[in-house]
Parts: sequence; C-alpha cells; structure tokens
Amino acid sequence: MPEFKTVRGMRDFLPEEARIMKYIERRARNVAESFGYREIVTPLVESYELLATKAGEEVRLRMFAFKDLGGRMVALRPEFTPSIARVVATTLRNEPRPLRLFCLGSLYRYDEPQRGRYREFWQSDFELIGSSRPEADAEVLSATNRLMDRVGLRDCVFKVGHVGVLRGVLTEEGLNDKVQNAVLQLMDKKQFDDALALVKNSGASEKSLTVLRSLVELKGNRVSKIVEDMKKCVDSYEKAVVAVENLSEILRLVVESGCEISVSVEAGFARGLEYYTGMIFEVYVPELDVALSGGGRYDKLVELFGGEPAPAVGVANGIDRIMLAMQEQHVIMEEAVEKKVIIIPVGDETKTDALKIAGMLRGANTMVEFEVMGRKMTKALEDADRRKIDYAVIVGKKELDERKVGLKDLKKREQITVGIEELTETLKN
Repeated sequence: MPEFKTVRGMRDFLPEEARIMKYIERRARNVAESFGYREIVTPLVESYELLATKAGEEVRLRMFAFKDLGGRMVALRPEFTPSIARVVATTLRNEPRPLRLFCLGSLYRYDEPQRGRYREFWQSDFELIGSSRPEADAEVLSATNRLMDRVGLRDCVFKVGHVGVLRGVLTEEGLNDKVQNAVLQLMDKKQFDDALALVKNSGASEKSLTVLRSLVELKGNRVSKIVEDMKKCVDSYEKAVVAVENLSEILRLVVESGCEISVSVEAGFARGLEYYTGMIFEVYVPELDVALSGGGRYDKLVELFGGEPAPAVGVANGIDRIMLAMQEQHVIMEEAVEKKVIIIPVGDETKTDALKIAGMLRGANTMVEFEVMGRKMTKALEDADRRKIDYAVIVGKKELDERKVGLKDLKKREQITVGIEELTETLKN
C-alpha cells in the first residue's frame, strides 16, 4: 500500500488549529460587519487572464494555472482582489457607491514552502470601492488595526508607504509602465541596487537616482518627520509631492481619529502587485518576519475589467499567519466557554431514552456527545475526562422509571440526580 501524504505546500489543520482558524474568521467577519462591509463569495477557479492582469510577474509565475476540459486557460485564485473587481465591474456595476465588500477563503500560489508561507493559505479581504478620498484609506487601516486588536495580538507595526511617490518620480523621468513595474518588483524584493541600475539604464537623470536613493533611506516611526523629509526629497517632482501630501493626510486622519496604531513609514516601500496606485501597507509582529496583512489603493483595476471608473482601497488579512502570530505570542482566545456533555446509557434498554435526552439538550444549544463505543461506565467516564468533557449524563433504568438521570460534574467529581425536565436548566446554571 502506498503511503499517502499531503501534497507539498498543503496542510492538514487538526481540531485545535482549526478552532483557532475559525476563531480568527469569526473575528474578521465581525470586524468587517461592524464597519458596514457585506460578504460575497467568489469562485475558487477564475479565468487566467483575469487573475494575471496587473498581478505582477512574481504572482503570475506562481499561479496554479491549467487548461480545463474545454481548452480554456484557468487558474486557482492567488488573491481575492481581481475577483472582487470583476464582480464590481459586472454584477454590481449599478450598485450605489461606495461598496464595502469582504471575502473569506483559501488561496493558492506555487511558493517554496517555509514557515508562514505555503501553497494553500487563507485570507479575509476587506475592500472599499468608489471613493478616492483619504478617509477611505484611513478606514481600511483602522479596520485592519481593529482586527489585530480583536484577535489579541500585541506590538503590531504597520509599515506604510505610497506607490504614487515612486511612480511620480519615474513617470516624470519618462519611464513607461513596463519599466516602472519591473523597478517596483525589484524594490519589493529589496534589490535596490538592481532597481536603480534599471532606472539608470532606462535613461533617467542622475537627479532621479539621487532622489530614489534618498527615498530608500527614509524610514522610521517618527511619522511627521519622515513625511516632511519625503516632501523635501521629491520637491521637484510634482506628482510625487501630491502623493506625499495624500499619505500625510491619510496618516493624520488615522491618528486624529483616536485609532491606537503603531506606524513605520518607509518611503522606498513597494509591493509586488502591479495594480497599486497609492498608499500601501503591511502589518508585522516582532516574532515573525512575514507580513500578517497587506493592502493598499488600486484606482484603475475595476475600469480595466470593463467597469465604470471606481477608485478602491483594500486589505488582505492572512488568517493562517495571524494564527501563527497568536501561537507565538501565546494569545488566549476570548470566547464563550461552551459546556461539553456526554450521554452514557446504562444497558441496551436505556439507549432510546438516552438518545431522546441527547436530542433535547442539543435543541437547547448544548454540545452533546453520545457514548457510541459500548464501554463500561468506568471506562466511558475515564475517556470523557481525558477529552476534557465537563458533565456526564448517566441514563440508568432505575432513574428513568422516575423520569430522572444522574448528572456528574467531571471536574468536581460530584454527582447528583436530576429530573429530565430540569436537566437543561440545571446544566445552564
């Protein structure tokens, strides 16, 4: 017999990990809904052309792409944004703006598996579509910060930049989109020397190289000072100055709104996706060197897919990465403790009544297991204790004749007799 294993880069999540994942999903859904976002569900498989458009070379090369039986080129989604942009450009094109949408689900990229990076991963996406104003960017930053707080993470740092600053310089130097995308891809990989060499070889001025070198060095948590230095650095590039002013206004709104957020501005920060047009950001914790969340402004993607012009900003929150960060920080999940009950029938003649009692408790939203292994009482109680079950309901013939059952508190090792009609209320209290 062959030994079957998970496909490389894929994982099984056992019950405890699955519980944490679902906890994060619930928190993400609650945060999204508290900001007025509505959930949509998009296909796992999309046309390759849709997903490849403006994805960036790095993502395009790592998509799980294949021909279906009809000969069409399709791919497993590597992110949610193109699918959401497609829906907005088509089905929701006549909906009033702004649109606040969110998604939850699995995504796929053929990355080299390593800690915090797998070929199958999970995200929650928040997308605000229809506003070009800085308060929209501030909202997405605030919603992301709220999620980090709600799952209990500490010491989160938001690395923030603005693609418009870099593109402003490159555009005014006459570099076309293809070259700009290649430069930003290299900067995203921290290959700054190669990026500057490409700028130089593309005919840009020495002045622009000096400016770009200075921008790469400008970083830190003294937000006002860094932004002011950015503006001075690009003062001869009009579009870049406008971008810095936009970034400044976004950060001002976030801080003055009372959002407790730790920001580090990086003037030379770039992300790999080609569709970004404005503010971009990623979220980190000290224990991990991978981003837990990442996003930014993309003002032209919906229009590119045939929709009306629709400026947009969004974020992808990595659910499994947030789980890893929670484990590293030993976060205790704040959720209602649900009592676990096991029903143990004593003898075959009590099984039917025991099943009815189990159904009654489940109808009252109690988590109930039924002893299905035919164990003796002592063994059944030992097993329940080992699996951290709170109470055992023991259904014996003698007690049933009196419409009663035994109720054992497995933590206190105490047992009482309770009327079947009072059982639900007794467990609640």
